[in-house]
Amino acid sequence: MHEHLNWFAIVAAAVSAFVLGGLWYGPLFKHAWCREAGMDPDAKPKGHPAKTFGIAFLAALIAAYGFAWFVGPAPDVHRSIHMGLFVGAMFVAMSFAINYAFAQRSLKLWLIDAGYHTLQFGLYGLILGLWH
Repeated sequence: MHEHLNWFAIVAAAVSAFVLGGLWYGPLFKHAWCREAGMDPDAKPKGHPAKTFGIAFLAALIAAYGFAWFVGPAPDVHRSIHMGLFVGAMFVAMSFAINYAFAQRSLKLWLIDAGYHTLQFGLYGLILGLWH
């Protein structure tokens, strides 16, 4: 089944996660996220940024591939958007909720991270539903 998937759309979906993340964890929620995560928003990141962004892109690419496989090679755009929002909210966000509960992370941090991933999969659905 994977030979019928649109690899250009999968890569575009993974790139969309970076665009969304740049906005989400940048101007929209950077200070709130850093405060809730116990990080200084002005501190220089530990480690080389290429490693961090490389791992993040690989993870986004694997997630986009998995979602493309899940919705199939030619999904209806309306259904694939809803499936993306469902996967993001019901699977990803709830998995984060379990971890955040045990790590005693704040509700605000969970809302920021869960919101990002819900929209991330919604974008995956939009891109894969439009681009067969």
